[in-house]
Amino acid sequence: MPTLWIKNARVIDPAAKRDAAGDVYVRDGKFVASLSAADKKRAKVIEARGLVACPGLVDIHVHFREPGQTHKESIGTGSHAAAAGGFTTVVMMPNTSPVADNAGTIQLMKDVVARDAVIRVHPTGCITVGMKGQALAPIGSLKRAGVVAITDDGDCVQSNDLMRRAVEYAKMFDLPVMDHCQDHSMTAGAVMNEGVVSTRLGLRGWPNAAEDLIVARNVILSEYTGAHIHLQHISSKFSVDIIRRAKQRGARISAEATPHHIALTDDLLAGYDTNFKMNPPLRTEEDRVALIAGLRDGTLDIIATDHAPHTDYEKDKEFDFAPNGILGLETALPVTLDVLVRQNKFKLPFVIDLMTRRPAELMKLAGGTLTPGADADVCLFDPAEKWRYDAKAGQSKSSNSPWSGQTLTGRVKATIVGGRIVFDGAKIVAR
Repeated sequence: MPTLWIKNARVIDPAAKRDAAGDVYVRDGKFVASLSAADKKRAKVIEARGLVACPGLVDIHVHFREPGQTHKESIGTGSHAAAAGGFTTVVMMPNTSPVADNAGTIQLMKDVVARDAVIRVHPTGCITVGMKGQALAPIGSLKRAGVVAITDDGDCVQSNDLMRRAVEYAKMFDLPVMDHCQDHSMTAGAVMNEGVVSTRLGLRGWPNAAEDLIVARNVILSEYTGAHIHLQHISSKFSVDIIRRAKQRGARISAEATPHHIALTDDLLAGYDTNFKMNPPLRTEEDRVALIAGLRDGTLDIIATDHAPHTDYEKDKEFDFAPNGILGLETALPVTLDVLVRQNKFKLPFVIDLMTRRPAELMKLAGGTLTPGADADVCLFDPAEKWRYDAKAGQSKSSNSPWSGQTLTGRVKATIVGGRIVFDGAKIVAR
């Protein structure tokens, strides 16, 4: 295990309220307050002048597609994409083939993670058997198997009574419930945000209300049961308002925004480019501004990518028939920095907090800090470097990104997991 000495960085550690020029020291895979003279002589020195050293980024919403859909992504390639984006910890969704609704599938995922992943990858389990919304999955068994949360992400539980029972059981096992908020009765055949643009393009619209109704349902159930419900990829200005008022009452609600929903709007679908098709859909400028305001005042707790790989041949279809979803891991940091720091004048430590300490705490995960004694997970990035993103040359198996071919600002120069460099700014370094 190498001893590391990261020198002359701008060190940002929101957990310790640290933002100052300085050094970061790693010995035996852990952060330490200092190194002895002998340790410094044998340490691997990383000159980081002009760079930011922060905790490894944490993403609690990714799709790694394994088992069963490895033509899109695998746990190995997904972890590579995460490392290239500065992420050292991720939480993967259970909508695989088969879905992760039993302890055997969870163990399979953990075995593959141990074999193939270069970062820390945590599984979630399903809320319902087969993600069909009809009967509860064995939540206790899933907890014992090692899931960090339960969710039917992609297939929102429609039965209010079943969802009530799910959150009651989850509370007994101290598991967060993560919910993709979508009333299916309002979105049948819908492919983009309902509004002026959908009318002009002749595409079936997806109203904000489909999200708002389930957000309100989950707020009610959280207050009724005392369970922690995490609301995934919020996109609607009305939902932001519902969550804000619920938090003012003390509800155990948390919520996330994605880089694409704070950066893009439905106007971009004018060319019928399926790389802009996602669930929930891109919405209006008014919604986008409301999400940013929600991040600023704490209504929305974190940034999460909803990294959702699809092959070229799946996305290269008529807009109505292409699958929802885009890549997110390799572009999340520069896109978020651009929107929040450069455009909206957020403080950089605040934005780092949205992507490190806060998501780790929400899911009760280790990480998100540079505190001595903690596992040495580090993201080292240049906030000013401009670079051209080519999704086909990226680390993911898929290339469905609306940012492919664009120049982004802010580039990861190294990702360190447990004291080992796993991404050196250009390539994945073998474990």
